[in-house]
Amino acid sequence: MPVLYTALYMAAVRTQIYLTHEQRLALDRMTEREGRPLAALIREAVDEFLDRDAPDVEAGLDRTFGALPKFTAPSRDEWSRREDRIRDERPAARQ
Repeated sequence: MPVLYTALYMAAVRTQIYLTHEQRLALDRMTEREGRPLAALIREAVDEFLDRDAPDVEAGLDRTFGALPKFTAPSRDEWSRREDRIRDERPAARQ
């Protein structure tokens, strides 16, 4: 199975962790019950842990919706004029 493991997880970094005896026994029972490698179970648990801390983009948008009710964005023509002015003010590229 080393070839399959290498093909699936080539970007993985080997990491050593310490588990309590109880944690290891519980994980060993899980590997037998699910027929999956210990490393796969640990990677999945780490992914779930990291996902809990991921920012909730939808909630952020909901919290800030309407925060600047009087804000007006410049027109496309104004953006084009600004872009032209910036481009014209840049020093000429060296050749």
